[in-house]
Amino acid sequence: MLDHVLGRPSAKSRRLQVLAVLTFWSVYLYRGNRHGPPLLRFLSRFVSKKLTGWQVVVVTMIYLYAARNFSTLVGLASPEPMANMYDTAYFRATWVLTALDAGFWTAMKIKKKWLRDVASMVFTVFYMVAAERADEKVRKVRGMLTVDHLRVSWNKGTSPYLGALQNLMRPRFTRWPPRAIRIPRPNVSDYTEPISGWLYYDGPISDLEHINKVILDIPGGGFVAMDPRCHDDKLLAWAGKTGLPVLSLDYKKAPEYPYPYALNECFDVYTTMIKSRGRCIGMSGREAPKIIVTGDSAGGNLATAMTLMIIETVTSKRRLGLSPEELPLPSGLVLLYPALDMNIGNWMSDEQMSLIKDRRMRVANKDYLKRKSMQYNDLVGTPHHSDDEDEYPFPHGATAKAPDDSTSDQTVQVPHPEYSHASPQTWSKPKPSITLSRQESQSSSHHSQPMRTRLAMASMISYFNDRIITPEMMRAMIILYIGPHNRPDFSQDYLLSPILAPDALLQRFPKTYFLTGERDPLVDDTVIFAGRLRRIKHACHSRRKSQDVEGLEDVADFDDKDVAEVVLIPGVSHGFMQFPTIYPPAWKLIDRCAQWAEDLLNAAESHDRHEQQRAKTQRYTQAESSGDEDRPLEINMTRLRGRTMSDNNKLKQSEETTDQISNDHDDVQTNGLRVKKKRTNGRARGGKGSRSIVKLDSSDDLLGRRMQGLAGPLTGLQDED
Repeated sequence: MLDHVLGRPSAKSRRLQVLAVLTFWSVYLYRGNRHGPPLLRFLSRFVSKKLTGWQVVVVTMIYLYAARNFSTLVGLASPEPMANMYDTAYFRATWVLTALDAGFWTAMKIKKKWLRDVASMVFTVFYMVAAERADEKVRKVRGMLTVDHLRVSWNKGTSPYLGALQNLMRPRFTRWPPRAIRIPRPNVSDYTEPISGWLYYDGPISDLEHINKVILDIPGGGFVAMDPRCHDDKLLAWAGKTGLPVLSLDYKKAPEYPYPYALNECFDVYTTMIKSRGRCIGMSGREAPKIIVTGDSAGGNLATAMTLMIIETVTSKRRLGLSPEELPLPSGLVLLYPALDMNIGNWMSDEQMSLIKDRRMRVANKDYLKRKSMQYNDLVGTPHHSDDEDEYPFPHGATAKAPDDSTSDQTVQVPHPEYSHASPQTWSKPKPSITLSRQESQSSSHHSQPMRTRLAMASMISYFNDRIITPEMMRAMIILYIGPHNRPDFSQDYLLSPILAPDALLQRFPKTYFLTGERDPLVDDTVIFAGRLRRIKHACHSRRKSQDVEGLEDVADFDDKDVAEVVLIPGVSHGFMQFPTIYPPAWKLIDRCAQWAEDLLNAAESHDRHEQQRAKTQRYTQAESSGDEDRPLEINMTRLRGRTMSDNNKLKQSEETTDQISNDHDDVQTNGLRVKKKRTNGRARGGKGSRSIVKLDSSDDLLGRRMQGLAGPLTGLQDED
């Protein structure tokens, strides 16, 4: 109360108040009457005759507990905000995490490390019992966050006691521990310091010579904390399930290394792996490895931005300073609750809602969309929700225009701020004025313009009371990541906010799997970015199909699943893959991500085989095309006239020998060798008793026979049948 009277609440004044109260009552118990003040002495003497000291203590504690929960007993308690927020398993996990945060934050100022580690676990046990005290502690700390608070909270998995407990409860996925590794920078990089990482692989390094696939993981941690060892549960499971090497980057963290240092590190690692053909991690180097890029939370931001940088290398118009060398795209991406928009806004724009309400994604986004539509009803107490309320036309962005090949270079640097939460929220072209009624036209009162979409708030504001990530934490992370000397354009910099990426870059974006909690404050980023990918690629596919572009003859109708697949976990918020020990359903989700990585790699191999077969077919088709026949007839008369009759007799004898071989069943191997010797003129016939099937060694034989057939009647050297 003292700090409130002084008008300046602070921890110092509160501590003085506590010390004053303790000192007063300690002195009174020592110097005052043992039965208390005069008015209570009679009652004290009477109670001391009836109750023991233990009973007095218990009665006092019961009274204090009942007094603190008086409003709950009489039905006047405030509503519980977490009542319908999470499912039961995830709520239990957040209860443990909140107690851990409160315990570690309470002990973080203890200087001796061994004492700090012990005190952190002791305080955690206390806060697990006093859950409301833990919520209050965490709420106050998050109101005044610093980078030290973020790192203590997110790096707590590396503490000795908690780490030992995790290792004890984690299944054994691999026989080999993670290995520290350093990746050199490419020659085109502006930096020279190698990049640290951890290699997770269930086998000796020598076995990597026989592998040409790798998972490149970019771990999250708000850009300021959490190295790969904080993600051991997920990474060890992936290495054990897939049998592939998993390279997780220990990129430099903000604020010591602000944007875009970490992004350049990720791009340099990818470039080195491609240029060295995997030799930098122990592969053979015979071919460039197929790479699957994964990232969670802030790592998802870096993974997406890195992919956009890779796509820029294959465009004709690059950003200033970008490497002129082209890089192959990753085989696919697996993004876990990625942070793709660094703008924290309040309201959903028309363009954003049109992506969410796309009819093709109604089933996947049903529950997510219903919660957004019910936000107003929950406030005013409307009991029911009508599906008809969502049936609004979306003239802005209902159909995307795919960038033409002629304009893609000009549009590659044009971001799309209408899909971000940056202000202002209306980025579309000016709308035509609305026709007003006569009564409204004569009125001087202001009339608000009706919205084309139902009023909906951004997920960051809708779930502002989330137990894992709050707007205060997002604000702190963004400020620390950008740094004090950078001032990026939040409505233009699509490497900072990949949700702004131009259509020309998204048109080339590889297939991506998204896994996000439905109650995640960052769920809007996932749904909007995936919607943009589907819309842009569908428009591109439709344009190419209408123009009969070569290569689409064997492609069926457009399938959204070939572009992006989104899985929204109901009743779950952020970071659920980080703590499978206390959230057991996460193990199945980790296995699903491993299966996604294998599916992407298998699809990449199948695509490569298809392209090789297609290229081979095109070479033969070009050899047999009518384009060669449309050229003027060119006859090498010297070669034809130089052939003697003995050569013709040899050719005729070769044909007769080949026919004899096809009818002889007793000496197949011997005659087969003779056929190879007699195929110098390309006249071997395949198949028993078949003269119509002709096997040719190359397209030269085909052209030679064609010219012989044309020139034979003209030169008098035609063979007689």
